[in-house]
Amino acid sequence: MDIRHFRYFLAVAQQRNFTRAAETLGIAPPTLSRQIQDLEHALGVRLFVREQRQVSLTEAGLALLPDAEATVRQFELAQRNAQRAGRGETGHIELGYVASAVYSGVLQRQVQEFARDYGEVSLSVREAPMASLPERIIEGRFDLGYVRSPMTLHEGLEAIGLNAEGFVLALAADTWLARLKNISAEHLQNETFILPEQISGTLHVAAQGGYAPKLGAQPGGLVAVIALVSLRQGVAVVPASVVGHISLPNVLYRPIEGCEAQSWLSLIYRRFEKSAVVTRYIEQVKRDARTAAPDAK
Repeated sequence: MDIRHFRYFLAVAQQRNFTRAAETLGIAPPTLSRQIQDLEHALGVRLFVREQRQVSLTEAGLALLPDAEATVRQFELAQRNAQRAGRGETGHIELGYVASAVYSGVLQRQVQEFARDYGEVSLSVREAPMASLPERIIEGRFDLGYVRSPMTLHEGLEAIGLNAEGFVLALAADTWLARLKNISAEHLQNETFILPEQISGTLHVAAQGGYAPKLGAQPGGLVAVIALVSLRQGVAVVPASVVGHISLPNVLYRPIEGCEAQSWLSLIYRRFEKSAVVTRYIEQVKRDARTAAPDAK
């Protein structure tokens, strides 16, 4: 027996006529009759009482009917679930991100859009140290990660560049720098730089001023960086999106004259991704990418 026999049995039970049942199934009546006989032979019971113009269910047929219906429904459900999973419409995604992804709103928007379109996909979204995200994705602990580029990536990873933005200087409000009308890279030569996870802005400013930066702590997330600035431990070159999102006592944000460096959020993922649902998310982000940005390398 296979699922086909149950489908044939249900068609005859519903139509109470072999000819009409065969028409609904798209097969010849003799073929249908033979398949029902095979089912009865396999079960060792008669399922139908065959009369001249119609058929009726025997006791055995009546007993089989609800189970046959449930079996066909379950089979069709399993079939649909497998097809949906193969199309990336169901499943689970482990998504990591750096804090600055939420300051720009990109993370929220893309996660919400995906959840709206693919409500049966479960998303686990967790903040993680940026330096660890590429390795965790390679190892399979995360499927995807939002990082701040430019950054060096493992050869097994790819990146989609998202919104680009410039840098600003975070400084203590009670320092001499706060009294300057304009702040240039040269003004920062003797300052200690508190380092965010993405240090390209710091290096660019130092190169612009022609000096090696005096490096301070690298405490991790941007809130921790700005906290050290508020404690007068140094200055920090941070993405412009922190303005209006991280407001601490004794901290000001100022532009840096002539600083044209940019950073951008990137979604990083495994180059040879096999999961259909993860690939579905990647495809959505590619469509959603609004700002052309250099790929992270």
